[in-house]
Parts: sequence; structure tokens; C-alpha cells
Amino acid sequence: MTHTIGPLTILPARREDIELHTADGLTLVGELAKPLDREPVATLITLHPLPTHGGYMDSHVLRKAAWRLPAMADLAVLRFNTRGTSSPRGTSEGEFDGGAAERFDVAAAFDYADYHDLPDRWLVGWSFGTELVLMHGADPTVEGAILLSPPLHRAQEEHLAHWHSFGKPMTVLVPEFDDYLRPPDAVERFATIGQAKVVGVEGAKHLWVGERYVHRVLTEIVNRVRPGFGELPTTWDGPYEELQSEREVRSNG
Repeated sequence: MTHTIGPLTILPARREDIELHTADGLTLVGELAKPLDREPVATLITLHPLPTHGGYMDSHVLRKAAWRLPAMADLAVLRFNTRGTSSPRGTSEGEFDGGAAERFDVAAAFDYADYHDLPDRWLVGWSFGTELVLMHGADPTVEGAILLSPPLHRAQEEHLAHWHSFGKPMTVLVPEFDDYLRPPDAVERFATIGQAKVVGVEGAKHLWVGERYVHRVLTEIVNRVRPGFGELPTTWDGPYEELQSEREVRSNG
């Protein structure tokens, strides 16, 4: 029977709780989701919104990427809590440092992906996560980056200039009604990165609430990582799990 994919639909995948170990001695908690019965063709390393304002590895767009994209698009999705951040998966050691010491967290994710031979790694940052991408993500092991709702509060012109010289592709998804940076200003600010493509999303807000916008974001991500893939389906014909509430999400981790 065909099932319409909703906000609490979980598609099949191999899901494994993981730990990342930083160069400054911290253990960070996370999860790696991979296709159920085949190897991934590419990898998303995700960086969550601001933890002091409720952001964590289970922020809904990143959670839904992990729930859907291994089955739909053969992608591996790596999620983790940056230092001092808690979620149902657990609490990462350390304390929030406003994006500075988080450079060790980003590097630990690169190290994990490298050690486990995860293929074609792309960074996906959302809000505060975009700042980490811009400040610390220009690593030769990544193929490029996708930014969701970048506020550009912490990243400075020198970080943008560094990404320009880095040369790897970048897609910037900017909600029409974002609280911090809207499409016209984003085009101007990201002009420093010559290879950056700014995509305004009509009707969307900073948090991408609503399945319409989640579907758009995930489709954009997949088509950047797998060019020509096309629009993601909104239905599923195979096995799936359907949670009943957000409370069940929190209890299951």
C-alpha cells in the first residue's frame, strides 16, 4: 500500500549511534544513517542550529533528512550534537563556545567520515550550523556545502573570501521571510563567494516549518549532491515506521 510521507514517517535505514572525539579531548554524541542494503553514494555531514536557542542534531529538517534520504537517495546522513548540546541521543561533552572551539567538533566529524571511508562528503549547515560551515568547513575532504537559513552573524568577510578561494560549490537556501537574512541581502552578502548559488524560497521562514518546505529543502540538497536526481517522492511503497507524536520522537531518540 502506498503511504504518504509525513513529518513522523521513518523509512528503512541502517542507523548506528556514534561518538566523535575532538582534538581537545571531548566526546560528542551522534548518529550515522546509511541505506539499508547497499552502500551510500554520498554523505551529508550535518551541522545543527544554535543550541542556546533549541538547536540540536534532531532539529526537524536534519532529523527528516536522516529518516528519508538513506532510503530515497542512497545517502549517508551523519548528525551529531556539538559541544555542550543535548538531545534524546545524549549530551556532548564540553560547553557551547559561540562557534570558536566548535572548530574541533567540525574537524572531529571530518575525521570520523575519513576513518569510516564515507564517500563524497557534503556539509549541510542550518542557521548556526551555516556559521560553522563558513568558518571551519573549507576542508579538502569535502565536495561542497549546502547552507540553510544563514544568519551571517558570526562568519566574517574573511571566511567568505576563504570559501571563494577554496573553490568548492556552495548552495545557499534562503527563506523569503527569514528572520535574519532575506534573499536580496543574501545575494549581496554571498557575492564574495563567486561559486555560491543563492536560492530564495518563496513563502518559507527561518525554521522551514511545514512539509512543503521540508520537501523543497531535501530535494535541493539531493540534487546538489546527486545532480539530475529530480524531485523527491512524497509517497513510499515499502516498509516504514510511523511515530504517533513528537513525544514518541523524544522517547525513541
